[in-house]
Amino acid sequence: MGDLVELEPRINFPGDRGIRGLAQAFDGAWVWNAYCRAFGRRDASPQRLRIRQFTHRPGRGAVVSYALDWNDDAYLPPEQFSLRINGRDPAELWRFPDDDQLPGLADAAHPDTALRLINRHVLAVPARRVKVEVVRYRPGSRAVLRHSIGKVTFYVRVMRPISVGPLVGAAEVIGCSSFVVPRIAGHWTEGGVVWLSRIPGTNGRRYIRRGGRPSTATILDGLESLWAAPIGSGGGRPFNLESLYRRAKRILSHATWGNSEARCELGAAARLLDPFVASWQPSALAHNDFYDDQLLLLPDGRISLVDFEETGPGDPMLDVGNFLAHLRIQAGLGRSNAATRAGAYHHTFRSAALDRLKWDVRELNLCEAVCLFRICTSTVRNIRPDWERRLGAGLKLVNEILS
Repeated sequence: MGDLVELEPRINFPGDRGIRGLAQAFDGAWVWNAYCRAFGRRDASPQRLRIRQFTHRPGRGAVVSYALDWNDDAYLPPEQFSLRINGRDPAELWRFPDDDQLPGLADAAHPDTALRLINRHVLAVPARRVKVEVVRYRPGSRAVLRHSIGKVTFYVRVMRPISVGPLVGAAEVIGCSSFVVPRIAGHWTEGGVVWLSRIPGTNGRRYIRRGGRPSTATILDGLESLWAAPIGSGGGRPFNLESLYRRAKRILSHATWGNSEARCELGAAARLLDPFVASWQPSALAHNDFYDDQLLLLPDGRISLVDFEETGPGDPMLDVGNFLAHLRIQAGLGRSNAATRAGAYHHTFRSAALDRLKWDVRELNLCEAVCLFRICTSTVRNIRPDWERRLGAGLKLVNEILS
């Protein structure tokens, strides 16, 4: 039965001498047999087995998550499971919501235990059940859920317990800005679970892709109100650009192995970005992960931030550069009207920022380029059959900015 299972999509990824067995993670028959050994062989056969995400730490380890759909006549719900390999220990498999790095996820993801958690850490409610929806999940790292009780909805951030304190601190810092931010309704530190109030609005990325033009003045007003706060006010971890850049460079260096054109693009970008990153220092409070998909446009014209956990000492120009980099890669790698609209808004926002802030064009280009360099790792994380083409195209965009 296992020999007939194919994995979607079919991926050809460079081998890693530091991680024995990496190629097996892309072999459907091997993955299916590993699943059966870990969780027991089923009478039913899978209808589809596909890769969801691939997190690679070259020479050290990898985590691959999979989605498993069963044939209709099996009457089994879809499953998510993950594989961790490091080249030394036996491969480790676990199924969602069991995740040893996210100790509160299993309870937060089950309706009965979720209700008990809400009653203990948020507010007492007479309801008998809570509706739980999974918004996103990155194995071993974080998850976002929705908890709905009647007309009341909370967004639930599940993370490693060590990250709860910095998130609460970042919430205090972002309150200095004129952005609308979700209220922390409660948190369970030991489980790594934080409940946030729901704010109705229109997602910024979808709005731009449909041809909308969010007010550049309102966005820049919000950013400037954050940047103006004293850098020592409240919590929030300092942004570590050097560490994040080095990690991205390791991932991209491995992924471009054997692809001479992409490797040339990588080398050209690194020659200019290496000295920039080495000299970079935090200069003000900043959001540190600011982009269009983080924004909600409210009916009254205000803008809300749905994610602010990275807020802390950083760099205003990197906030704008990251926003521009996300728009640029949508425009550069897309092939539809939505890509054209993202490109047009990129030009609009960049012009507005330069006109208002009087920044040096070359410095802003460097900030946008280093952010886009890091975003290029998403072509590996969200891996597709054309990942090599997309990665090469992304690195080419980085060099177009730098030129």
